[in-house]
Amino acid sequence: MIIITTLVHPIMLDTFSKKDIEYTYAPNMTYNGLMDIISNATGLIVSTQIKIDKQLIDKANKIKWIGRLGSGMEHIDVKYATSKNIICESSPEGNKIAVAEHALGLLLSLMRHSFKSANEVKSGIWLREENRGEELSGKRIGIIGFGNTGSSFARLLSSFDVTILAYDKYKSGFGNNYIKEATLEEIIEQSNVISFHLPLTNETENLADGIFFNKLGKVPYIINTSRGGIINTADLITALRNEKIKGVALDVLENEQLSTYTQEEKDYFNYLTTQKNVIITPHIAGYSFEASYKLCVVLLEKLGIT
Repeated sequence: MIIITTLVHPIMLDTFSKKDIEYTYAPNMTYNGLMDIISNATGLIVSTQIKIDKQLIDKANKIKWIGRLGSGMEHIDVKYATSKNIICESSPEGNKIAVAEHALGLLLSLMRHSFKSANEVKSGIWLREENRGEELSGKRIGIIGFGNTGSSFARLLSSFDVTILAYDKYKSGFGNNYIKEATLEEIIEQSNVISFHLPLTNETENLADGIFFNKLGKVPYIINTSRGGIINTADLITALRNEKIKGVALDVLENEQLSTYTQEEKDYFNYLTTQKNVIITPHIAGYSFEASYKLCVVLLEKLGIT
């Protein structure tokens, strides 16, 4: 039996049905609920709602594979699962275009004050000079992480007259006529825009901290559509207050469970959401109707279920 713990496109359910594969579709599944039934599972489809830890894996004595709908495997103990001969697959190819388009939209909205001025008009305020923006053309765009979403973002930017600096610790040889491979230091020192496209790991957590922001050579815009933990929120706020960055667009936060916030987290959140040069969206960069379909198709192909 396949247990599906997240919302999926009907193509996945239809595929299982056509192949007479038994499944349980429970998009509101909790950790405890999954613990109760995982011993029956031969496969597991998950997103980020439930942490697939050692305890769950030990209970899953029939499971053959875990499929992650989307990118980022930080919610799955992949190392332990692999040691138990459980195949772990993800499908970042499925929503790479959605994420890239969202990142570009956030960037243009920041630079041209689109969100800010639209909200002012809703309040009966009509300001033109105060909302004079910047053109993307001629800017240096730093992309940190050149996997599926980073490379897709670069392709979108290729139609603009920009210089793209891209850094990936684990890749090289991807430079071309519109992408310059750069070091992390070069991106920090030279970029007018810095966009993060990284998984959350021990290496990337708090990558953008006080040291990072203090090394900035320009006053850039910061875009993060990857994982909230890559940017240290307290240090980001300090950089904003000290005008080391022009603006910030975040689709992800360190803690996205707003109801669990400590007073300190509430203070951070209240500060960010009241700044005119900050845009926050609710982790929807990869959420498009097209991506919903492609994520399922890609994952099914990787699992050999087509």
